Amino acid sequence: METFQTLDYIIFTAYALLILGVGLWVSRSKTGAKKNAEEYFLAGKSLPFWAIGASLIAANISAEQFIGMSGSGFAIGLAIASYEWMGALTLIIVAKFFLPVFIRQGLFTIPEFIEKRFNTNLKTILAVFWVSLFIFVNLTSVLFLGAKALDTVIGNGDGSMIFPLIIGLALFAAAYSIWGGLSAVAWTDVIQVILLVFGGLITTWIALDRVTPGGGVIEGFSHVYQQAGDKFHMILHRDHPQFMNLPGIGVIIGGLWVANLYYFGFNQYIIQRALAAKSLREAQKGLAFAAFLKLLLPLLVVIPGIIAYVLYVQGDGTAVVNGVKDIFNKQDGSLNYDLAYPWLVKTFIPTGIKGLVVAALTAAILSSLASMLNSTATIFTMDIYKPYFSKKTDGSDLVGVGRIAVMVALAIAVVLAPALETMPQMFQYIQEYTGVVSPGVLAVFLMGLFWKKTNTTAAITGVVISIPIALALKLLPVELPFLDQMLYTCLLTVVVILMVSLVTADTDEDAKAISLPKEIFKTGINFNIAAYIVMVILAVIYTVFW
Repeated sequence: METFQTLDYIIFTAYALLILGVGLWVSRSKTGAKKNAEEYFLAGKSLPFWAIGASLIAANISAEQFIGMSGSGFAIGLAIASYEWMGALTLIIVAKFFLPVFIRQGLFTIPEFIEKRFNTNLKTILAVFWVSLFIFVNLTSVLFLGAKALDTVIGNGDGSMIFPLIIGLALFAAAYSIWGGLSAVAWTDVIQVILLVFGGLITTWIALDRVTPGGGVIEGFSHVYQQAGDKFHMILHRDHPQFMNLPGIGVIIGGLWVANLYYFGFNQYIIQRALAAKSLREAQKGLAFAAFLKLLLPLLVVIPGIIAYVLYVQGDGTAVVNGVKDIFNKQDGSLNYDLAYPWLVKTFIPTGIKGLVVAALTAAILSSLASMLNSTATIFTMDIYKPYFSKKTDGSDLVGVGRIAVMVALAIAVVLAPALETMPQMFQYIQEYTGVVSPGVLAVFLMGLFWKKTNTTAAITGVVISIPIALALKLLPVELPFLDQMLYTCLLTVVVILMVSLVTADTDEDAKAISLPKEIFKTGINFNIAAYIVMVILAVIYTVFW
C-alpha cells in the first residue's frame, strides 16, 4: 500500500493553485468586483454549450458518486449505474421539453417559475425547502464523503483527519465561488471535469490491471466478470438481497424517472448552467454533451466498486491483498462499502499518479460544493431576500447578500457534516431522503407545465399532501422499494392536483397557465442526432447487461 509522497503533494498543490488562480482570474477579468445579479448568479448568460455540459457534470459528479456509488457498486453491482445511464436519457428529455419553457420565461431560479405559474406563497415554501435541502442534505453529505475519502487516501483512514478536511474543502470551495459567482464556478468546472474523467479512468485502468497476479486490463476485466458475474445485471430479480433498493424492471419504467426528472429538470444547482446559456439552442446542445459524459460515468465510479468487491472476496485467481478483510469489515459485522474507491486509490495507484487521482477526486468534490453554494445563494437571494427584505430597488445589495448566504450555508454544513458517520450507504441515504419530498414537487411542476387547468389551490394542496402520502407508503405492512414509493407518491399527487383543480377551477384554463405553442419544442439537427445516438447506446447497454 503506497502512501502519499512528496511528488503527490506537489502535483496536488499545483492543481489547487490552478483552480484557485483560474477561479479568481475569471472573477475579475470580465466585470470586476461590482457584479450585478445576472452576472453573479447566471454568468451574464454567456456560457457556450461545452461549458454548460462540462459544468453540469462537474456539479453532478461528486463524492456521493465516487464514494457513495462506488460503495453501491461493491454492494449491488452494475444495476446502480441506472442512475447514470437513465440520467443521460433524462437530460435529453429535459433539454427537449423543459428548457424551452424555462428559458422563454427568463428564469433566474426554479422557484421563480412557481411564482409565475402559481403564486408567491408557494414559491416561498419551495424556496425554503430547497435551501434547507441543499444545506442539510447535499452540502453536508458532499463535505463528509469527500473528507472521508481523502482521509482514507492521504491519511491513515482512522477518521482523525475528517473534520480538518471538511473545513479545508469548505474554505477552498468558498475561496473562488464566493467572489466570482457562477462564472468562476462554471469555468473552473471545465478544468475539473477533464481532470475527474481522466483521473477516474486511470483508477479503473490500474485497478483492472492489478486485480490478477499476472496483470493486464483485458484479463482483469474478464476475471472480474467471472468472479462477480451476478453483479453485471442491470435488472435485479425479486429474490436479490438489494431488490428493495433497485426493484427490477420498475427501475427503468418506474420511480427512477421521478428521481431523475426532478434532479435534472427542477434542481437549481443542475439546471442553473442551462439558464446561463447564450441561447436555447446552446443550452440544449450543452445538455446533450452532458448526456454523453453521463454514459461514461459508470466506468469511473461503479466498475471500481465491483473490482473492490472481487478483491475483498479473494476468489481463485485474484491478486492477494493482505488485510483487505479488516479494511471493509466493521466491528458490528457489517461492511463499510463506501471505502471501496478510496481504498483502491491508496492501495494500487503509484506515486505521482496518486496525486493526480486525488486531485481528480477533490475536483469532483469542490465543483459540486461550489455549485451547491452558488445555487443556495441564488435561491435565497432572489426568492427569499429580494421580495421580502431588500430595500434597494436597483438590486445593488443582491450580490453582497448572496455572498453572505454562501458563508452561512457553508458554516452550517461544516458543523453538521460529521454527524453522517453512521450512514452505511450514503448514496442510497441521499436518494431515500430526497425521495420523500421530490415526487410531490415533480407532480406540481409537471401539472403546472403541461395541464392548463392546474390552479394554485391544487398545487399547494399537492405539495402539502405529498409528504403524508410518502410517509404513509413507508409505513405500509408490506414493505415497498423506495423507488416504487416515489412513483406511487408522484402519481397519487398528480391525482390529487387533478381532482382539486376540477373541483375548484372556475374556467377550463387557469389565468396563469403557460402557453406552449408547438414551435418552441423544435430542436436543431445537431441536438437531434446526439439524442438518437444516446438512445441507441442505451439500448445496446441494457440489451447486453439485462
